[in-house]
Amino acid sequence: MIVRAARRKWTVPFAAAALLAVLLCALLAPRLAPRDPDEQDLTARLLPPSWQAGGMPDYLLGTDALGRDMLSRIVYGARISMIVGFAAVTVQAGVGCMLGLASGYYGGRLDALFMRIADIQLAVPFLVLAIAVMAVLGAGLRNVILVLGISGWVIYGRVIRSEVLAIRVNEYVEATRALGSSSARIMFRHILPNVSSSLLVISTLEIARLIIAEASLSYLGLGVQPPTATWGGMVADGRNWIMTSWWVSTLPGAAIFLTVLSVNVVGDFLRDLLDPRLRDV
Repeated sequence: MIVRAARRKWTVPFAAAALLAVLLCALLAPRLAPRDPDEQDLTARLLPPSWQAGGMPDYLLGTDALGRDMLSRIVYGARISMIVGFAAVTVQAGVGCMLGLASGYYGGRLDALFMRIADIQLAVPFLVLAIAVMAVLGAGLRNVILVLGISGWVIYGRVIRSEVLAIRVNEYVEATRALGSSSARIMFRHILPNVSSSLLVISTLEIARLIIAEASLSYLGLGVQPPTATWGGMVADGRNWIMTSWWVSTLPGAAIFLTVLSVNVVGDFLRDLLDPRLRDV
């Protein structure tokens, strides 16, 4: 069914292939990268890509201002983006799903408390909140994952809560409750499987947003710190050379664009596949 549905949309196979390539780069970076991403060679600084005049075959995508190989840094940058994307989504989904389940199932004051906390968090712009927290906790991979994970639980909590409110009054839930099942068993055994499709779709689309968020923080100097290769940091490194050495910023920016686009296409495909109302659209 998945293969047949993917054939109807020609963009899906290309997006899936691009996303798989990024994942392979993240997993196999030490084997795929031709050089150490932090190795500097000032005699080869700002070399253009090999297909451009002045380029060298040894540096396929050119070098940056410190003579570091762009291809190697882009390959290693995929690792940071994927780690942050998947780890932060795991934190978001875990926190948001638990709060959404409890809020929707129990209702009352607990529901009101969680929703007011969500409203307060939504009132603060994400980037402002992230910058403030990173300034207090300090930059670094662990703190980036923590900030992005904690700040993004609201969308999960609201969607899961709304679905739980509809599911908890179904007859099979009432029958399970009448048989003496505990609230925890009802939530995790009978309600959670029915909201898992929404959870999967939200998680897929959130990965794209988190990749951009991580790149934004790294661009501002609040994400993963140099010399670790990150796509956002590479874009920032090349902003002073954009008029003369376009590849330093453009190539990592293109990597961000293609990765986010691929994740969004795959996420839209999963949404259409898992939602019965959209299968014939």
